[in-house]
Amino acid sequence: MATKLLLLFAICRLIVIVGLTLDPTTDPIVIVGIDGQLTVDRHDIVSASTDFGKMTRTEPTAVLHPASSNDVVKLIRLAHESAHGFTVSARGHGHSINGQSQTTAGGNGVVIKMTGSRRNTPVPEVDEKLMYVDVWGGELWIDVLKSTLKYGLAPKSWTDYLYLSVGGTLSNAGISGQAFNHGPQINNVHEMDVVTGKGELLTCSMDKNPELFHAVLGGLGQFGIITRARIALEHSPQRVRWIRVLYSNFSAFTHDQEYLISLHNQPQSQKFDYVEGSVIVDEGLINNWRSSFFSPKNPVKISSLGAGGNVLYCLEITKNYYAGSNPKSIDQEVEALLKKLKYIPASVFTSDLPYVDFLDRVHKAEKKLRSKGLWEVPHPWLNLFVPKSRIGDFDKGVFKGILGNKTSGPILIYPMNKNKWDEKSSVVTPDEDIFYLVALLRSALDNGEETLTLKHLLEENRKILRFCKESKIKVKQYLPHYTTQKEWMEHYGEKWNQIHRRKMEFDPRHILATGQRIFEPSFSSVRRSW
Repeated sequence: MATKLLLLFAICRLIVIVGLTLDPTTDPIVIVGIDGQLTVDRHDIVSASTDFGKMTRTEPTAVLHPASSNDVVKLIRLAHESAHGFTVSARGHGHSINGQSQTTAGGNGVVIKMTGSRRNTPVPEVDEKLMYVDVWGGELWIDVLKSTLKYGLAPKSWTDYLYLSVGGTLSNAGISGQAFNHGPQINNVHEMDVVTGKGELLTCSMDKNPELFHAVLGGLGQFGIITRARIALEHSPQRVRWIRVLYSNFSAFTHDQEYLISLHNQPQSQKFDYVEGSVIVDEGLINNWRSSFFSPKNPVKISSLGAGGNVLYCLEITKNYYAGSNPKSIDQEVEALLKKLKYIPASVFTSDLPYVDFLDRVHKAEKKLRSKGLWEVPHPWLNLFVPKSRIGDFDKGVFKGILGNKTSGPILIYPMNKNKWDEKSSVVTPDEDIFYLVALLRSALDNGEETLTLKHLLEENRKILRFCKESKIKVKQYLPHYTTQKEWMEHYGEKWNQIHRRKMEFDPRHILATGQRIFEPSFSSVRRSW
């Protein structure tokens, strides 16, 4: 009885807030004017109230499972025109860390579940001749890959984890080891359909509605919800030569990384296709899930490498090739590139595998962690863009200083070329030709070890940010998280005026993506809750 009363109360609240008409004769209840399902079911509400970070919880008033772009249009138009006012947040696979895809705490909000089994949205459509694919904004990249491989094609730029939504990564940037060559995923989009905060469905590209196009790419969901994206494709390789080499000298490590990304304009045979790196401050982590590449039967010991210190750096590179390629030619290309690098002798680890297996490598790790109960835990991740000129100072202060010898997860570090990023997008990066991603992808564990607790890891994150500020290292957060508009203004710097102007143009009531906490909603009921 109590459950039914709560459901009835939720439905009544929904009618008042959203202003829709219910058809009470149907089961489940149908919202008149919506082809999908707008639900107050507890399972949906609870699912939409948290994310991968597992550090925040905010329950929405309702969850929309859209059947098409029109459902998104209708809901946002209602929000924009509503006298009561309510916020709308798009959610893909829920892989945000700090509640970015949630609604505003204490306010009236609806989450649009763009990714899910109950949707009836468009399937990917591939154009073989023009080499692009049109996909629904909630499509997962793994499903985009499966659709395009049927035609021997694949997107150019990736993220390390493929179980993320297209709209989600394009709202941030979407980066991996291919970014030095192809740029981030936002640089590989031809066109999008976007529903603005005024409930307008607009097609945008570099030539059509360009202001909206550039605003939405890397825009953190502030200017519109992506319902369709046209992604650039290339002919897909079939196999990958996957190589890892180790360094004890940080300068040699970064020098080699920077050399490899400088080859981006060279012919395919004279460069690697993927360049990433990682930091190993804990001997156990050299054989952890991220480094499952190494043989568990023959674990690598830092001490056995003659590193002369407690920190190692791992360079991870790949050479893509086709099934009909001459293996000797691939060997020669790899050898020619490796000869120019200064890694620790005898630390070369090589594997050869299908292209799909390489791209989907993190999902295999996910399965292992899930089986051990180590996936559904808090993830206090910190992702920073660090200017090349200060990466050495960052190494001394953070990798060899603040972190100690326990990390509770992989630490990625790799450089990117700024000229591969479109400055017209909403993303902000350091003002240098080369900058590094440093990603501390850590998990908080309740195993009795104080250094692995959420409290300890969050405090370490604060120490790292404080160190950068005091040392005047002008980092920029990737997947940024701030709690005040002043902090956001500092983050955007000279771009702030542009961000504010775009917000007023495309979402004047500040309805969208309030979980980012950049702009307060314009209606008082939510404003008071901040």
